[in-house]
Amino acid sequence: MAKQPEVVVITGASAGLGRATVREFARHGCSIGLLARGSAGLENAREEVGALGGRALIVPTDVADHSQVEAAAIAVESRLGPIDIWINNAMVSVFSRFDEMDAEEFKRVTEVTYLGVVYGTMSALKLMIPRNRGTIVQVGSALAYRSIPLQSAYCGAKHGIRGFTDSVRSELIHDKINIHLGMVQLPAMNTPQFDWVKSRLPGKPQPVPPIFEPEVAARGIYWAAHHRRRELNIGFPTVEAILGNKIFPGYLDRYLAKHGFEAQQTDEPADPYRPDNLWNPLPGDYGARGRFTQRSRSHSWQLWLTTHRAWFGLGLAALTAGAAGLAYTMKRWNSKRSLSDLVRTVLRQPLKLPARVIPFVSSKHAKR
Repeated sequence: MAKQPEVVVITGASAGLGRATVREFARHGCSIGLLARGSAGLENAREEVGALGGRALIVPTDVADHSQVEAAAIAVESRLGPIDIWINNAMVSVFSRFDEMDAEEFKRVTEVTYLGVVYGTMSALKLMIPRNRGTIVQVGSALAYRSIPLQSAYCGAKHGIRGFTDSVRSELIHDKINIHLGMVQLPAMNTPQFDWVKSRLPGKPQPVPPIFEPEVAARGIYWAAHHRRRELNIGFPTVEAILGNKIFPGYLDRYLAKHGFEAQQTDEPADPYRPDNLWNPLPGDYGARGRFTQRSRSHSWQLWLTTHRAWFGLGLAALTAGAAGLAYTMKRWNSKRSLSDLVRTVLRQPLKLPARVIPFVSSKHAKR
């Protein structure tokens, strides 16, 4: 019997990291529920899913509205089948000093970025718990551990997601429910959000370098959805930020006070009349990548190492064992003899080949 395609829900699916994640799951033949506000981006995302071998259902949704999220979950199950994986990715932000923000702006960022995750998790669990299976991945950030200036609402939301996720995970473990709840922490990403985010900065907003292409994080999200890792950190900058905040948070407060303002904006003056997507989606399709491709990395060695750490550990163990064996041999060697004597002794030993290799080697020599 052929295996049924996985059914996946991705919020914020119309652009940026969500769009790159849609493409990554589509390459694996998944059936995907596309949740977002922007109609043009959703339509083009659906076409991309079909071209890549998957199947897609568009469900226009504002994740800040619990009733819309719950209705979207029911629509996906009725059209595509039981949801296997739910990716909470939707976000908005405001680049602004806290004392210049309106209360309604702060509330909106919190409702989309934090409560959107809460509502998505709530709707997914409502359907997954009776089946006792499923995976939920929260898209976090290094900012869930180390906040930066000018994004107080967004940083607060990401911190809140981490605390919320840890709490719910413990409840699932207590009840012995076989649903995996994981979180992916991201570095700075080259997404279009810097062209649509609401900003009061004098310069055009930018991600804090080093910057990664969204496809890097999309591969990490796909991996996290299929491996029961509690948290997955993507990129060395993410690891450095998390560890640095644990070791010297006070120093980072002062460092970011000095450098964190200019690091989030370019030298180009901002357009004070540029529209933003805080309250409503902007027209058009913005795709997955932003305008920083020439400065962005398309690969992360840290991600490769952490997703292959079992093999890396075996290799390291083999090297350690080999070094220990060499050290033991050297210790037993007569200290009066030179290292060259040891090498000559080793080279005089007969070469012992496995039995299955001997005929192959013999046949090659016979042809010469």
